[in-house]
Amino acid sequence: MHFGLTATIEDPETCELLERIVQQVSTVVLGKEHATRLSLACLLAQGHLLIEDIPGVGKTTLAHTLAQVLGLGFQRIQFTSDLLPADILGVSIYDREAVTFKFHPGPIFAELILADEVNRATPKAQSALLEAMEEGQVTHEGETRRLPEAFFVIATQNPSHQIGTFPLPESQLDRFLMRVDLGYPGRSAERALLQGSDRRALIHTLEPVLDVARLMALQRQTHEIHASEALLDYLQALLDYSRNAPEFHTGLSPRAGLALLHSAQAWALMAGRTHLLPEDLQAILPAATNHRLRWASNVQGTDSSASAHLLAQVAIP
Repeated sequence: MHFGLTATIEDPETCELLERIVQQVSTVVLGKEHATRLSLACLLAQGHLLIEDIPGVGKTTLAHTLAQVLGLGFQRIQFTSDLLPADILGVSIYDREAVTFKFHPGPIFAELILADEVNRATPKAQSALLEAMEEGQVTHEGETRRLPEAFFVIATQNPSHQIGTFPLPESQLDRFLMRVDLGYPGRSAERALLQGSDRRALIHTLEPVLDVARLMALQRQTHEIHASEALLDYLQALLDYSRNAPEFHTGLSPRAGLALLHSAQAWALMAGRTHLLPEDLQAILPAATNHRLRWASNVQGTDSSASAHLLAQVAIP
């Protein structure tokens, strides 16, 4: 069995547009082009993004810059230990003139939400995001309200060993299509950062490359990327190995399989192709699975080594 496909650029216009977005973001977020590409692929696949790293490496800046360049309405919610669900969803206040309660929407009713330091809040506050992320709606006092059609959550998370954090449960982690790490900048990028202007001041100087309508059209185009039978065989082989191998405590769920497929389709679109290659799956596999795979108790390994092990064990058809 073979794929018989080449990596030629079949849609140069879309490829150029998406490359321009990456380069615009990279003028503010220095030295993190791969993380930027993964973040854009996540949004094209209509998923939610979790950025995990220590404070001060540019997590918030990346989220704000993406919103600016993509032309999306932006709201930042600072998660703290005393945050309440009503602080996220909104609250009903009695209107004396109308003799009724009037709902005042919370910050969740924006197109791109930055849930900053999401694991500093209690599980009750964290859970306020679940319905919004899964269903694109929120329910308040028995009434369901739709969120904007283009709705994305970018959450940042501090390492779990830091003081004052509440680890996200597996069910909530699974709601994030991808998890990316930023890490420290390279030496040249950090020198440019030290010598340049304030990065957050630069965000407002960027012109949007897209608007909501064009972004949604690109998302529809993402789901039209062709996946051959051979490619789906490879994807299912990866899923089957994760579920049956004794070194993993739990395997990848059907939702994880869809996350892999949609993320790979977005990666192919960014490369200007109309079909998937195994390289697309391999490129996005760490970001789409490392927060989902768990080693068995008798196996020593890190989150980042789980996807590498999976790729090493499963051959391309």
